[in-house]
Amino acid sequence: MTPNKISRPEAAVLYLIFGLLFFGIILSRTDRYWFDFVYTAEDSFIEWMTILPLIGIMVVTGWRLIKLYAVRRPLFLVSLVILMGLSFFLAGEELSWGQRFFGLESSDFFKINNSQKETNLHNLVIAGKSINLIIFSRALILVMAGYLVVLPMLYKRKSKVKSFVDALAIPIPQLYQIICFFLVFGLIALCPSGRRAELLEFGSCFLLFLVVVFPQNKEVFEKY
Repeated sequence: MTPNKISRPEAAVLYLIFGLLFFGIILSRTDRYWFDFVYTAEDSFIEWMTILPLIGIMVVTGWRLIKLYAVRRPLFLVSLVILMGLSFFLAGEELSWGQRFFGLESSDFFKINNSQKETNLHNLVIAGKSINLIIFSRALILVMAGYLVVLPMLYKRKSKVKSFVDALAIPIPQLYQIICFFLVFGLIALCPSGRRAELLEFGSCFLLFLVVVFPQNKEVFEKY
């Protein structure tokens, strides 16, 4: 995998990610109350910062859909739509679909089956099993490991895999992006608070934004 020069916009996003991440880790060790109930609380700074890259992914993917509509195959375009939908879903889940913003009350189902009594899926507890733990944690770790480690290697070495991935409009992470993902995962262990998952979500979403906007296979998303 040949490393590309990091552009200024990419560097700016990296400074933002690790600046806020280090600040959060230090804060969690010096002022636990402020970290738990202000910095990473619901509808707080970090939660809104997590929403920004997801909106960014929707905008960039939507622009690519418009730009490439007449020159790409249906499968490619459908994949872009799926990515837009996934980003919208994650943003909606992060905000509990605007429940607190609009002052909406959860239905009886979510009051009974949601660990935070919120209108979202990732905090559901069904038959004593946490959906967040099973799908949004364990399964996601396996998916990300395959995406960050296995797929880039196969993409470089197997022409058939490369053709298939490009046809599906899957952005391939650059080497520095992969390294940064693992740095974020490792640094989170330095945070003693249970709210550290909010920092992980923030860092991961911004890094995913970098992968989508500045992928290794960026030529696939160009019109010519």
